[in-house]
This record gives sequence, C-alpha cells and structure tokens, in this order.
Amino acid sequence: MIEYARTLYPPIEPYDSGMLDVGDGHSLHYERVGTPGAKPAVFLHGGPGGGFGPDHRRQWNPDLYDVLLFDQRGCGKSTPFAELAHNDTWTIVADIERLREMCGHEKWQAFGGSWGSTLALAYAQKHPERVSELVLRGVFLARQKELDWLYRYGASEIMAEAWDDFVSVIPEEERGELIEAYYRRLSGDDEDAKQEAARAWSIWEGQVATLLPKPALIEDYADSAKAVPMARISAHFFREGFWLEDNQLLRDVHKLRGIPGIIVQGRHDICTPPTSAWALKQAWPEADLRIVHDAGHSASEAGIIDGLVRATDELAGKTP
Repeated sequence: MIEYARTLYPPIEPYDSGMLDVGDGHSLHYERVGTPGAKPAVFLHGGPGGGFGPDHRRQWNPDLYDVLLFDQRGCGKSTPFAELAHNDTWTIVADIERLREMCGHEKWQAFGGSWGSTLALAYAQKHPERVSELVLRGVFLARQKELDWLYRYGASEIMAEAWDDFVSVIPEEERGELIEAYYRRLSGDDEDAKQEAARAWSIWEGQVATLLPKPALIEDYADSAKAVPMARISAHFFREGFWLEDNQLLRDVHKLRGIPGIIVQGRHDICTPPTSAWALKQAWPEADLRIVHDAGHSASEAGIIDGLVRATDELAGKTP
C-alpha cells in the first residue's frame, strides 16, 4: 500500500455564497472559499448533472487561493431542479464567464475532474486569455469511443455484475440504444419509471468510480436528490454528443499553448480510462501527466487527493 503525504485541507466554510441569474429561467448556486484577493480558481464538478460538496472546497490552500465553486444548470442547489431546457455545454461555458466577471478576476485556474475536465478544456479553448492554468482529473474528451466504452462495450467486461444490474431496467429489445432508452424514461411522465432509471444510472456511475468498492459512495449516488439530475442531465448531454464535434477538444488543443496544465489520472480508472489523458498529453506536450498507480476515477481516493493537492500547491508557488 502506497502512503500518501498530502490530504485535503481542513474543512472550511464559504466567505460568500448566493444565486446568480444567468437567464433562460436558470439561477446558479455558488460559493466562494479561501482568501479574497488571493489566487483565483474555479471548480468544475463532474456529471454532467453532478454537483459540489463540502470536501470539494478543501483541494486548495485557503491562504493562497480564492476559489469559486458552483452547481451547474439543473444541479445541486441551482434552479430549476434537473432542468434540461437551455442546458448544454456552451451555455455552461458562458456561465463560467459570467461568474468570472461577477468575481472581477482577469483570469483564473480552471480545475475540473471527469465531465469537469471536459468543461475546463472547452472553456479554456473558448477563452484562453481567461485561464491561468488547468488542473484536470480523470480526463474525459467527450468522444464517441469514450461513451461506447462506458455504455456499450468495455467497462461492461470489467464490472460485469454491475453492468447486468444497469441494463436490467431496460427491456432486451431496447438495449441496442441504451442511452436513448434511458433518456425516454428519464424525460417521461412516469415518475416510478423515472426514479428507477435514475437510480440504476447513478449506481452504475458509482460502481465504476473507485478502485475498491465503497458502499457509502453507492448509497450516496442512489439518493434521488443526486440520482435524478445526474441521470437526466447526463443522458441529455450524451444523446446530443455534448454539442461538440467528435474529437474537437483534441483537434483544438493548440489553443491551450502557453497555458500550464497538470493532469492527475488513475491508472485503473474504469470510467475514463487513461487512454484519454495520454491522448491529451500527446497533443499538448507541455501538460504534466501524473499517473496514480493505485487509483481509479474518484476524487476521494487517497492517491488522487494527494495528486490534486500537490498540483494546486505547486501552481500557487508552494512546494511540499
């Protein structure tokens, strides 16, 4: 067992929080933690359809950073709950810019894991002049091959029993288009079917998140308050191809030239396998790819925590 020296910083409460009206009926819940006027950073949570929690505040030295965390459209405490209308990749990128302007930052560190890494890359490619650095975990490039791995063939071969549970709520004749079949239930009027589908979808996400089983994590994922937005919004984004051209984020990686980046990637990540982090590193040589050999996908795993905290410390000029 590898011993890791770095852990999350102590629990911290926000020094500011509120709701930002971003139009189209959407309002975003946000918090700010750390030291006002210190190094700016924005936290981009996973999903699509996830949210942020208290532990996410603890990935930066609060004396050195001024961090904004927010629930993306339809997620967490943002309203309306689990809303799909006016909810796509580029509206969220525009939301990040609105939040930056609200904070008054010239530029900031974009920090995101999983779907959050997708958003961080999309935002940095759209607004490179507004990004000081990128910190990415469990890289997801929103390519069809990555969706196929998780929802057609690949992860199913490793997590066979969990996969059978996942597909069991869909009749066999509909399993050829699994995402579409789930979307029909998650966006339909049958509340029982919606809840069943949301729970199964979210539990599958939880099952592939960690190297070792974490029953408490699965229980958390099964909570309808998290499962419904996660499943509904994920299916919505997946069926639309994330409003990105396939391979777009790799194709446009030249727009990141001059932006420092640190990538923390679990070697045994079943959700977003290391091939995507490696492809990004090859296209963006100046990025520092750090493989954690005893970790999967989750930001709660010891090696991933160590890697992320070291990354934010280094980028703030602090050495271990």
